[in-house]
Amino acid sequence: MQRRLMLALGAWAGLSACAGPSPLDYAQEKPLLDLKQYFNGVIDAWGIFTDRSGRVVKRFAVVMNCSWQGESGILDEDFVYSDGTQQKRIWKLQHLGNGQYEGAAADVVGKAKGQTSGNAFQWNYTLSLPVDGRVWEVQFDDWMYLMNDSVMINKASMSKWGIFLGEVTLSFTRRV
Repeated sequence: MQRRLMLALGAWAGLSACAGPSPLDYAQEKPLLDLKQYFNGVIDAWGIFTDRSGRVVKRFAVVMNCSWQGESGILDEDFVYSDGTQQKRIWKLQHLGNGQYEGAAADVVGKAKGQTSGNAFQWNYTLSLPVDGRVWEVQFDDWMYLMNDSVMINKASMSKWGIFLGEVTLSFTRRV
């Protein structure tokens, strides 16, 4: 019985992984997203984490200080959660050409891999996430959509072993 359940879960995870959109689906969408241009300077963001039932579990604000040197970028993020806790994450991005990016941060396992196309950016990564005194390695399917020169919407699905855990939704506003 347990073997059948594991096979069914594996098949379901494999099929659900194929069902999603591709960054190329947004190739004709405007405005065109240039990560080096958008993530340059100070960006404010507000977000929520919803569990798999859709209930808001955490609210947070982020201030990002972003800069680029050639094809290498730094996104220095300071999070403040609604319960008063704080967190820092520093992303180091590398533009590989043709809209392809890699990223790394202290709590990211391995490398994040991403692609821009049209107004969208999608990347996937595994994050070491502290939960109730333990650290879980969870997978993120992270999408960003440029709305105009200053606003970007971000929606990221979080899963473990192919099982959906919840979503992170953010609104970015670039300071002008």
